[in-house]
Amino acid sequence: MRLIDSHAHLDDDAFDKDRAALVAKLHAEEIGVVTVGADLASSREAVRLAARHRQVWAAVGVHPHDAKSVTPAVLRELEALAKEPKVVAIGEIGLDYYRDLSPRDVQRQVFAEQLALAKRLGLPVAIHNRESTDDLVRILRKAGASHRGVIHSFLGNFELAQTFLDLAFHLGVGGPLTYPANAALRDAIRHVPLDRILLETDCPYLTPVPHRGKRNEPAYVGLVAKAIADLRGAPPSAVAEVTTRNAIAVFGLAASSVET
Repeated sequence: MRLIDSHAHLDDDAFDKDRAALVAKLHAEEIGVVTVGADLASSREAVRLAARHRQVWAAVGVHPHDAKSVTPAVLRELEALAKEPKVVAIGEIGLDYYRDLSPRDVQRQVFAEQLALAKRLGLPVAIHNRESTDDLVRILRKAGASHRGVIHSFLGNFELAQTFLDLAFHLGVGGPLTYPANAALRDAIRHVPLDRILLETDCPYLTPVPHRGKRNEPAYVGLVAKAIADLRGAPPSAVAEVTTRNAIAVFGLAASSVET
């Protein structure tokens, strides 16, 4: 694969009318995608999509918005889904104190439970963090240094970037890097080691400039690579090569599965 979109939501109904064409475009443009669950239903669909398409892999998990829906039965089904052949991560998991759609104590408990699941299965994690950094970092530190994975849609400054780098995480960088207001993020990404960055779109959300306001899609991951390249004075091909190698390493993708 030339590029890997490390965080997408291909199950979203925004793709219902043209999902097959979208996946065909990925094959033509040599783009791999990790499609990420946010609850049981989307996790099941992520697994189905990955099973059907060579260039698609799946992550399964429950987003903090839906933490209140998690029961022991839900965790058991997540564990069963996580054992499917093309599941490469537990995610999207974490904390969200901006919307607070689930009680914070429940979010923390469910986050810790899903971290434990990832540890038990030896899988990386895709972590959501919105206005919850202190608790999120505390939980990660308590969980220990056994986790690998990505801080999805990283939006902080270099100090926060360093906090997550010190915890051995990669940073997921997407469309917000191209938004005019995010100068601190651009400064951080200018200095973060390239071998600690993953490209992502979070499609159909967070569409990069110049398509902002329209539906995002995995093909736009190339715009993220170009934005990083422009910041660092590097060719986009170099950013693509390193970040693809990073994604292969983080998600444990077999070399044969990403050949075109």
